[in-house]
Amino acid sequence: MSESGQTWRREFKAHPAEARQVREWVDTRLGHPDAPQVANELFVSVLASGTETVRMTLSTAGSRARVTAAGSVELKLHHSHGPGFFIVHGLTTLSGLNTDGKGLWAQLDSKTERTEQ
Repeated sequence: MSESGQTWRREFKAHPAEARQVREWVDTRLGHPDAPQVANELFVSVLASGTETVRMTLSTAGSRARVTAAGSVELKLHHSHGPGFFIVHGLTTLSGLNTDGKGLWAQLDSKTERTEQ
């Protein structure tokens, strides 16, 4: 059985002031309370790579939502595993580096309850 979903894409200027628009855009499309913060951390990590624009993609399927941020410059290790990585890791069920190394993604699952460690 396939799960239907939706996908949204938007390109943002690679400027710190755009982070607010990223959070607001994500909040209006995904019903998960952690999605805006996760999107913010992914956006900031890709922004730090020196890219000119950051492409944000939101996808849903069943109870899952995926947030992706991608640029045109390959991310260095400190961009993909910097301080924001710990925030993303703590708020999501899965996360990783895009196959081309120029972006990051994170998956949120509304059915998964996080446990305090």
